[in-house]
Amino acid sequence: MAKSTNKTVETSDSVTAFIDAVPDETKRDDARRLITIMKNLTGFEPKMWGPSIIGFGSYHYKYATGREGDAPLTGFSPRKNELSIYLNAEFSGKEDLLQQLGKHKSGKGCLYIKKLQDIDEKVLEKLIKQSVSSIKMRNEK
Repeated sequence: MAKSTNKTVETSDSVTAFIDAVPDETKRDDARRLITIMKNLTGFEPKMWGPSIIGFGSYHYKYATGREGDAPLTGFSPRKNELSIYLNAEFSGKEDLLQQLGKHKSGKGCLYIKKLQDIDEKVLEKLIKQSVSSIKMRNEK
């Protein structure tokens, strides 16, 4: 059986061009702010992952099924309806921080916010920092 290839891989596409093409001005401004936050917290430059995700750093994963690949340590995508922020699915203190964050929705490894103005950026920074730290610790083993 042939292995499928991951669709979301790091590309050499321009992050700036991608952000400039986002139709909504608030989302463009929020995306630029998220780039600053994530770059400062991770120490990595933003890179495009697939056609619509801006990622910072990378790690290699391998599932019990044998599927493996690379993914950004953290990242986001300015989607039509909201900003999707990619975090580790589980880490210590996540639920407590989410309760302090402000207006958002969350999935297993995603955080959805309409605009940065709706949340506490300091809490978001803690979420990102702890998420990245937990991914690094898990992958050092």
